[in-house]
Amino acid sequence: MTAIKDSVHGHVRLGPAAVDLIDTPAFQRLRHIKQLSTVRLVYPSANHTRFEHSLGVYHLARQALDGLGLDDETAAHVRAAALLHDVGHGPYGHQTEGIIRRRTGKDHDEVEWLLTDADRELCTVLERHGLDPERVAALVAGDGGVGQLVSGELDVDRMDYLVRDAHHTGVPYGTVDTGRLVNELRLVDDGRERGADDAALVLAEGNVATAESLLVARSLMNAVVYRHHVSRVAGAMLERACERYLDRTDTGVEAFRRLADHDLLVAVRDVVPELGERIERRDLYKRAVWVGLGDVPAGTVDAEHAEELAAEREIADRVGIDRASVIVDVPSRPGLKESASTVVVDGVPQRLEDASELVSGLRAAERRRWTLGVYCPEEHVEDVRDAATDVLGIRSLGRPT
Repeated sequence: MTAIKDSVHGHVRLGPAAVDLIDTPAFQRLRHIKQLSTVRLVYPSANHTRFEHSLGVYHLARQALDGLGLDDETAAHVRAAALLHDVGHGPYGHQTEGIIRRRTGKDHDEVEWLLTDADRELCTVLERHGLDPERVAALVAGDGGVGQLVSGELDVDRMDYLVRDAHHTGVPYGTVDTGRLVNELRLVDDGRERGADDAALVLAEGNVATAESLLVARSLMNAVVYRHHVSRVAGAMLERACERYLDRTDTGVEAFRRLADHDLLVAVRDVVPELGERIERRDLYKRAVWVGLGDVPAGTVDAEHAEELAAEREIADRVGIDRASVIVDVPSRPGLKESASTVVVDGVPQRLEDASELVSGLRAAERRRWTLGVYCPEEHVEDVRDAATDVLGIRSLGRPT
């Protein structure tokens, strides 16, 4: 069995199917997709890739499967899905996911297009090892109880990225006990352990604190790493640059979604220099507006992308500057998906939010951290702030620090 040395998990041992899948162009492309996209503009050492993350997810899935008692065929499909769970990502990962979703109607974990149509080499390797590409794609999407191990509230994906991102950024907040988490996972139906695909993935009795640790880690990483304001500004600039790139060239979204990070950066620098050159030099827009949930009207909080763009145009027109110089960034409403994970308490599976008093406090913290941003070149900050306050209906304007 082949082994690869990983910076987080030590030696990751690969079965024959994994070895062959890793050698496909679709998987090798993940070497050139950074795990933390624009976060590395804040944390210089955060240069790890989705390639190594995928190996980590495969490793944790293997460990979890050892205790789930699944048949060999099902386990082999889950291992393949864990390894391939990120092959559908576009360049810069989640930073371009919204663009791709709006133009294709697909998220990165809906990979049936890749496993059945776009990449015959990947399909050939799966089939050569007795694996059904469509079944693997369904598991990547989180279908069935066992699919929740790959994509769900207690999935090995978040277990790996939390510890890996914390390791490479140098922050202590994402540390979780992955060994206990994967060893305490069970598939149950009405409280009884099962191996069926429609059973629920839960943490065994006595693991409320284990589940809470995952929730706390995610909440702290959101605050310190994932939603850092510099990354937010850079990510919003990149999204607008990509939209203009697609509008200004004949590049189709299917070709766009298979670019690597460096290809995209060169492309937007050449075609959309007003944003691409700034991103490359880290000459970012400044925050003209940075306000919390309580100061933003509900209609603005729930604004669709088209409404964001319309607000940008109106703000720019009021100030009398180029419309490309204003970016309105309205994040989705705050939430913690992990709070819906299931733990067994007194023999009965319960949602973590019902079993833990900690969840309500973490949800309140997420609401307090929610911020709407409006960004522009530094010389226009004051004028854009005044116009944006009126256009967006902001009730109380705090100044960024």
